[in-house]
Amino acid sequence: MWIFNSANNSKYLFSKRNRRCLYYAAVVCLLFFPVRTDDACPSSCICARESGKVSCRDGDDTGVPGNIPEWTSTMILSGRNISTLQRGAFMTNGTELEMMILSLSYNGIQTIEAYAFLGLPRLHQLDLSHNQLESISDRAFHGLPELRSLYLNCSIFPQATAQLANALSTQSLRNLHRLELAGNRLKSIPLTRLDIYNLHTLVLTNNSIETIGMGNVTNLYKQRRLRLYLSLNPFRCNCELGTFYYWLKNSSQCPDAGRLLCSEPEAKRGDPVENLQVEDCTKENLEAVSYVLLGIVLALIGVVFLMVLYLNRRGIKRWLNNIREACRDQMEVYHYRYEQDSDPRLANVAV
Repeated sequence: MWIFNSANNSKYLFSKRNRRCLYYAAVVCLLFFPVRTDDACPSSCICARESGKVSCRDGDDTGVPGNIPEWTSTMILSGRNISTLQRGAFMTNGTELEMMILSLSYNGIQTIEAYAFLGLPRLHQLDLSHNQLESISDRAFHGLPELRSLYLNCSIFPQATAQLANALSTQSLRNLHRLELAGNRLKSIPLTRLDIYNLHTLVLTNNSIETIGMGNVTNLYKQRRLRLYLSLNPFRCNCELGTFYYWLKNSSQCPDAGRLLCSEPEAKRGDPVENLQVEDCTKENLEAVSYVLLGIVLALIGVVFLMVLYLNRRGIKRWLNNIREACRDQMEVYHYRYEQDSDPRLANVAV
């Protein structure tokens, strides 16, 4: 009997010791090897799984938060110190996200590296406004085939303007509907071609555009569905703006046409571009053409006259010699008469 009880007690003690060891092992694993779940929210962020929204504002982090939940459909990063968007910045362990809206405004972003948005194939809206972009890779926006709206307001520094044109020329943006580039001190439309996009709206307000060239106007004529916003630009209202003026008057593609104002010359400052007197340019052109034609005619007459002189050089030479001889004879007669009139003795002899 004692032997039986002793065996039962040893089994009880052994099983209790095992349970305690397993408990401590689990605690150690949780402390040193945390397991990520789909409900995990990045530090300093607020997550709402019901709406699929992750909001990370005003932090001291210098990079994109890691472990972004896979269920995230909208992500807002604002007020952070993200100076560089590195390649695959939003990929979590090589996993693509279902994110559709991404806002990165007011983060002090200076550089966008190639394939920075890799892993976001379903992204529809990207907001990079109010940053300090100095360097933009040619492949910065690769991997965004579904992007519909791109906002880059008040973000492009002058040294990144040419890079922006190259970055926007990618076929990955073929479904882009809306592009906003307001407040970037741009001097021209930074799109080399418009036919590679599906653009419906292009916002270029509050820039430094003085004129729209004939090439851009030709592209605008071809893209009838495009709506172009150009208010708050310092247009130079001279005859070079004539082509753009005719497009403005004959097209409905510029909804804010009535708010386009002249900045130069001083006499036309504040006048609507729509009121530009293109007829005056026509008169000026006609006057210039008239002066040019008059100069050509006078030049031809001069050439003909010189040719006549050259062909009759011998006859002219004889004619000049005859005139010289006649003048010499006449001068001798005058000289002889002068001598007679001045000497009384010659006068008496003559009498």
